[in-house]
Amino acid sequence: MNDPREETGPAAVLSALGPRLRTLRQSRGITLARLSATTGISVSTLSRLESGQREPTLRHLLPLAEAYRVSLDELVGSRTGDPRVHPQPFLRHGQTWLPLTPHLGGLNAYKQILPAPAAPRTTRPEQGSHEGYEWLYVLSGRLLLALGDHDVVLSAGETAEFDTRVPHGMANAGDRPVEWIALYGAQGERMQVRVRPKKD
Repeated sequence: MNDPREETGPAAVLSALGPRLRTLRQSRGITLARLSATTGISVSTLSRLESGQREPTLRHLLPLAEAYRVSLDELVGSRTGDPRVHPQPFLRHGQTWLPLTPHLGGLNAYKQILPAPAAPRTTRPEQGSHEGYEWLYVLSGRLLLALGDHDVVLSAGETAEFDTRVPHGMANAGDRPVEWIALYGAQGERMQVRVRPKKD
């Protein structure tokens, strides 16, 4: 019988790291060339790291962790016995994002925060579209969801789900910060829609 310690020790972590790096990159839809440009690591080295033909060093792992916005523990999959998630917040499009999942495929969860607007909004938020589905749950404040040609305002306790191929954008519809939980997943990862249309 194998010693259980051998299955979770450094050798096991290193042997699983290559496939883990490949899964992480592919789940983000990032090419080797794009990752190379972001991290400064050559495409050939990245390929060898993913195939297990080269053992990574901190010189490789630190820029990879930064590129994927994960901690080193999450990147290498080391087991510390601590089940807690230690999110590293980052800013994007004026929002604070706190990752709640390790970004290794499947659904990704975030807590998102939009600060209170400096002045009342007079235009619709900018819209974008991409493959997949999004589900959100408002924790506090009021969130304006501009979905296609329709606007809905969600308050604390309300949820919405939509196909992200439909142009969409979000804005703070109140006078204090709005906070929500968002789940992003591939097509088919659907949840029920519960939105209250904005009154004319």
